[in-house]
Amino acid sequence: MCEPPGSDSISRMATNISRRSALVAGAAAGIASTTTWPAVAVAERPGRGTAFTHATVLDPASGRVLPDTTVLVRGDTIAEVGGQVRLDGATEVDLRGKYVIPGLADMHAHAVADGIDTGLYVANGVTTVREMAGSPKAREWRDRIEAGKLLGPRYAVGSRMIDGLPTIWDPKWIDIVQVGDPAAARAAVREEVARGADFIKVYSRVPRDAYRALADEAHRHDVPFVGHCPDAVPLHEAADLGQASVEHLFWTPFETSTREAWIRAEIQRIRLGLGDYAGWFAVLHPLEWTAAHTYSPVKARRLHEKLARHAVRQVPTLAMHRGLDFARTVDMNDPRNKYLPASTLATQEMARQEFYLKDRAPAQDAEWAAMFDHRLRTVRRLHEAGVPLMTGTDTGTVAVWPGFSVHDELQLFVAAGIPPMAALHASTAEPAAFLGTRTGRIAPGHAADLAVLDADPLHDIRNTRKLSGVVVRGRYVDAAERLRILAEVERTAATTPPEAAAAGCPCHAH
Repeated sequence: MCEPPGSDSISRMATNISRRSALVAGAAAGIASTTTWPAVAVAERPGRGTAFTHATVLDPASGRVLPDTTVLVRGDTIAEVGGQVRLDGATEVDLRGKYVIPGLADMHAHAVADGIDTGLYVANGVTTVREMAGSPKAREWRDRIEAGKLLGPRYAVGSRMIDGLPTIWDPKWIDIVQVGDPAAARAAVREEVARGADFIKVYSRVPRDAYRALADEAHRHDVPFVGHCPDAVPLHEAADLGQASVEHLFWTPFETSTREAWIRAEIQRIRLGLGDYAGWFAVLHPLEWTAAHTYSPVKARRLHEKLARHAVRQVPTLAMHRGLDFARTVDMNDPRNKYLPASTLATQEMARQEFYLKDRAPAQDAEWAAMFDHRLRTVRRLHEAGVPLMTGTDTGTVAVWPGFSVHDELQLFVAAGIPPMAALHASTAEPAAFLGTRTGRIAPGHAADLAVLDADPLHDIRNTRKLSGVVVRGRYVDAAERLRILAEVERTAATTPPEAAAAGCPCHAH
């Protein structure tokens, strides 16, 4: 496999994240009683570390399953892994009968509300999060986490979304950058880099010439660009230009269709006004439907080989697509709603009615459901072709919950035909490789971000939900504290004022 385009820019992102991690390690070493998570005190780390003994260790990076194994953690790092490890006074946590996997990752997330996201991620074993819209809240949480003042996952925070002119988002709802030509696209990249973005986020309506300029400017500044494949840009071209990851599955089918030329001509005719997101769904869905029913294995193989060759990560966000494709029947009274503020739930319902269902007749529901089946087949084909996949959920969209929906995404990966170990790889080792961090592995020298499970996820991927403990930067959250965190989030959700919630992400498909 050749070196992917943009590898220097990915290295820059890794350097930024690693620099912050080093600051965290230094801060943690000097804090006697480290972080607090709203009302939960964080205990001092034992000087000799913690030994998690007699566990079955699953390491998706290597594909190895290690029975009766000890994982010795010192500080925020895994010191040793093996069957015969000297504890040397380390605090022992007996995990007999339990399974240990690396901490999970949500590689497509959006900040929801204070007191909600960070706790739900930790309680669900999600220790890495990629924020996809430059949320000030996510930046604040990241700074507090890295200063040792808040218990939470590792954050990579991108730019504000860069869309075309006019954007299909209402700028009153979200801080979005609009570009209509190459000069504006270059200026936007420079501004977002100056604001400290770990990567540039591209959106749906960026014109083709502006996109090419954006890609060039991102390379000039050694910063990755990721996100939507703009409507006007063929996916193979995005791969050639070095887009590091592609989100969602709206554009992936177009180049696998025997009617691609007709679809491209129809895309060129699309005209949308400011804030017309519902209109975007209305015009795009028939093109998706046509592509799904004119699928060419030969064209798909050619596209998938290119994506694999360039190591363009695909983040399918199946959890989001499920809410979209089954919008009329999705359960809007899920028990997990108790962890979200009322205003967040209200904006999800608004998005469901005003964006998803506004122009969709009930007679079309079967067509949308069939489209979801096609998405599952697409994910399986991408995996079989060697295209690297990563789990992402698109928090803030309909029927998606911080932390919890990473487990939904894993289950959907397996439903698509991906083996459980490969699904775990997409949520651990692959995100670590993409971000250039020491996470995602259970091996000496790697970050001590772990999830402790009561049952084997290789037997049933739903067992990733059966968490008895989480290790975040070497800090062990046991079963009792995990429940306290969930209870605190539930209380926070019930008492969050309407104006404080759902600040950055009112609805769909960021």
